[in-house]
Amino acid sequence: MTSAFTPGLELARRFYAEIVEPILATALDGVPYSAALIGWGSDVQGFDTVRSTDHAWGPRLQIFLSGEDFAARAEELDSELDRELPQEYGGYPVRFPFPDGAPPRHWVHILDLRAYFTGMLGADLSAHQGTGMHTDTDPALSTHDWLSVPTQVLRELTGGAVFHDGLGRLEPYRRALAWYPHDVWRYILACQWMRLDQEEPFVGRCGEVGDDLGSAVVAARQVRDLMKLCLLMHRVYPPYGKWLGTAFGRLPCAKELTPLLSGALAATGWQERERHLSPAYELAGRLHNDLGLTEPQDTRIQYFHDRPFQVLNSHRFTHALLDTVSDPEIKALPPVGAFDQYVDSTDMISTDRRRRYLR
Repeated sequence: MTSAFTPGLELARRFYAEIVEPILATALDGVPYSAALIGWGSDVQGFDTVRSTDHAWGPRLQIFLSGEDFAARAEELDSELDRELPQEYGGYPVRFPFPDGAPPRHWVHILDLRAYFTGMLGADLSAHQGTGMHTDTDPALSTHDWLSVPTQVLRELTGGAVFHDGLGRLEPYRRALAWYPHDVWRYILACQWMRLDQEEPFVGRCGEVGDDLGSAVVAARQVRDLMKLCLLMHRVYPPYGKWLGTAFGRLPCAKELTPLLSGALAATGWQERERHLSPAYELAGRLHNDLGLTEPQDTRIQYFHDRPFQVLNSHRFTHALLDTVSDPEIKALPPVGAFDQYVDSTDMISTDRRRRYLR
């Protein structure tokens, strides 16, 4: 094992250029392919550290073929790679087991490009492959499909890096998924504001009746929803729980918001929690106004009716955003949101078979 840590994306890039590409030049003999490192893994997101090397770690990437070439060549190509790949590269093993107990194998996976994306999304992008990117009039996915795909999956498909796109389809697929169409984005933002609105007064109400634990739990939920809202406002797909704080920490607003959110989590009473959450709500409101998606909204904290609980009344942002939506299909939807906004299960977020069951 090497003593100097090499991030997974850089390791994969070098491995492809120095080892895999020469093998493919001979083995495929002109058959078009694309090569990338996308999909699961902290390395794809750029979140990997030396800790990541303690399991399923080594040079890895995907080779994508057309459906016809995959059916004809995948098995033979996999065997050729197994014969030609070295035992180690860059101080890391080329063949390693995953999950634990599985036999070691090389991790240059050969895949059918269309089938891979269809399996991840639960929808087929091929009908739009000629456009090169999505527009509001020619979206890569239907509204239903956009709202059914977890943001973690969208991160996996648009993260990482492409090393070669001989098929001419991998980069267009990724551009098509780079961000939501405008009306879908507005709807998802509106629903995220509604999530905040639903529990704003409960931090105080729980504390008032002596349920400090309940107040702390609600505050933690509000912190998480604020973090996701900020990511969405910055056009960044929120990752699942393990990397939510890391992704949020890279936003421009994190420097100002992090002390407030951390203070709300560390507080020992509901009034103290409100003192930290209130300016965080106001800052999120100003970020909304900076987007220019709606008429400017009042960002000042208010009392919840005649009760002594401080809130932003976030539903105002929800209604303002929904008023700007022009797509009648989206306007008819209840303000529940996309998959991640009403399903909180890592397995459901990461396993398409289970998402298909829910749909």
